[in-house]
Amino acid sequence: MTASPKQEVPARYEIRIGGHLEKHWSAWFGDLTLTHEGDGTTTLCGFVPDQAALYGVLTKVRDLGIVLISVEAVD
Repeated sequence: MTASPKQEVPARYEIRIGGHLEKHWSAWFGDLTLTHEGDGTTTLCGFVPDQAALYGVLTKVRDLGIVLISVEAVD
């Protein structure tokens, strides 16, 4: 088994979800910024302190029944 590259913590993430999530949900996602995209999706952007916090965000997306399109760590 080979080791995967280590991600610096905290890392900035862009999480794309299907549909336009209403702005009142921004408080539930903490410090992540919600941006409505022209293609009908929403991008959640911001720093996530560790992998456990990232899983927490993804759990919230799942609990809302929203389609997860992508998760990307960005510089």
